[in-house]
Amino acid sequence: MHLLGVQGEELKAYARCFAPGVKFPEASIGRVLIRKCARGTGLGHTLMEQAVAAVSQVWGPQAIRIGAQAHLQGFYAKHGFKDVGKHYMEDGIPHLEMLLEA
Repeated sequence: MHLLGVQGEELKAYARCFAPGVKFPEASIGRVLIRKCARGTGLGHTLMEQAVAAVSQVWGPQAIRIGAQAHLQGFYAKHGFKDVGKHYMEDGIPHLEMLLEA
């Protein structure tokens, strides 16, 4: 499922939501992005709130696992995600798995 944040004709935010069993045993949210011109406006927090709600609405209330860039750990922690201790490199960027419990 694709979530789009559009202002006027311009795409400002984007996230993908995956059903359980596609990327992880749990549902997942990935490719979260906010255009540079919209960063610092709260749009990222709104996008994450909407993504979590969409997962629950489409696949039912459940845990959600993400692969987050390590420098964004604090951002995701504000939405209830916790570091589960699996750290790895992807495209030369440190990442970690985080889990939002059901």
